[in-house]
Amino acid sequence: MEIIAFKILVGFVVGILIGMSGIGGGVLLLPVLIYGLGVPAIMAVGSDALFNFFTKIPAGLMHLKKGTVRRKVVIALAVGSVPGSIGGVVLLTQIRALYGNGVNNFIKIAVGALLIIIPLLLLFQRKIEEKVVTHPPTMKSFAGMVAIGLLAGALVGMTSVGSGSVIMMLLLLFYSYSPKVNVGTDVVHAVILTGVTGLLHFRLGNVDPRLVVTLLIGSVPGGILGSHLSTRVPMLWLRRILCTLLLVTGARMLWPAF
Repeated sequence: MEIIAFKILVGFVVGILIGMSGIGGGVLLLPVLIYGLGVPAIMAVGSDALFNFFTKIPAGLMHLKKGTVRRKVVIALAVGSVPGSIGGVVLLTQIRALYGNGVNNFIKIAVGALLIIIPLLLLFQRKIEEKVVTHPPTMKSFAGMVAIGLLAGALVGMTSVGSGSVIMMLLLLFYSYSPKVNVGTDVVHAVILTGVTGLLHFRLGNVDPRLVVTLLIGSVPGGILGSHLSTRVPMLWLRRILCTLLLVTGARMLWPAF
């Protein structure tokens, strides 16, 4: 019972941080699952993907209602991300077949690298936004969106990280949509990507359903509370603190590999 209560508390805290900072759940939750709760890395990836799917549905519906979603962009991203996700999951399956528990070390290295790259991008997001040169979408842009989706899909399939942060940053760098449209489009696409990834991992037995449910019990009210608190706390400093902690965590995950 105490363990269940602790998992609900973890979901609640992560939900608050997501609501307050806007940083993706995969980046925040995955290291907690692996190091805080001792969940095997491959099980953490599958459970985190399914958790992210359920948490993004309400926000996705809200953005669709508000009209802040570019459906053609979602389709273009999904054309790349769905096969990319399948490829990422298949790669993990092959690694586990060849090296057994060595797949967990592979995941830790991949996640550790992302926990260094993504926080650095988030820390310099404003400077990137200021230097972005806007250019209208073209047919070539559609191919670029598919490529972005393919990269993000492979990352999510292998690590469950990147459905939001990676795509958001790449859309910001290469396309000229307003911030709210970027966010809305990214969230709706993330529902598709994490849904496919979560289902694949579930079918392979890489998901702990009880863990997902207990985390959701805490994260839903936590996210609501975090959204309310976001206007009452210095968000810039919160993001900097969280990014610093993620950088340290990423370095810690990579350290055994060197």
